[in-house]
Amino acid sequence: MNSFTLPSRGLRGVILGAAIALAGGASLTAWAVPDGGPGGPRAHGAAGFGWGASPRQLDRMLDSVKATDAQRSQIKQIAQAAAADLKAQREAGKGLREQQARLFTQPTVDAQAVEALRQQMMAQHDQASRRMSQALVDASRVLTVEQRVQLAERMKSRHERMERHHRAPPPEPKG
Repeated sequence: MNSFTLPSRGLRGVILGAAIALAGGASLTAWAVPDGGPGGPRAHGAAGFGWGASPRQLDRMLDSVKATDAQRSQIKQIAQAAAADLKAQREAGKGLREQQARLFTQPTVDAQAVEALRQQMMAQHDQASRRMSQALVDASRVLTVEQRVQLAERMKSRHERMERHHRAPPPEPKG
C-alpha cells in the first residue's frame, strides 16, 4: 500500500471535501476555498464537515467502498495533485487577508481599494472552486456509481449526526 502525505490539515479538508461533494449533495463551495477564505481557517464552515482528512481517514473512506488498489492509487494521486495546486492559492489567500487587515487599519479606509481586493479574493475562490471541481470530476471517473452512492449515504449520515449534535441543547450547569 502506498502512503501519501498532504501538505496541511486545511488542504486535507479540501481534498476530503471534494470526495464528499463527489459522493453527492455536499456543497463544494465551502470546500473549494482553501483555509475557509478571507476570514481565515474555515470561515465559511465546511458544509458541516469541519475536520481535516488525514491519509488514514482517506484510507478508511476508500475501505468503506471496497476500493481496489488501482482506485486507491488514482484517488490518492488526484488528491495530491489538487493539494499541490491549492497550496499556492492558500498562500496567496493569506497575503490577501493580510492586505485586507492593512486596508482596514488605515486612518481612512479606501472603499475602492477594499472593493478591488474583494474582487481579487472572489477570483481566487473561483479558481480554487474550478480546481476542486476538476478533482471531483477526475475522482468520479475512478469510482463506480455504486461506490459514489455508498459514499453519499455515508456522508449524509455523518452530516445528520453532526447536525443533531450541534442542535442539542447545552447541558444543564451542575450546581
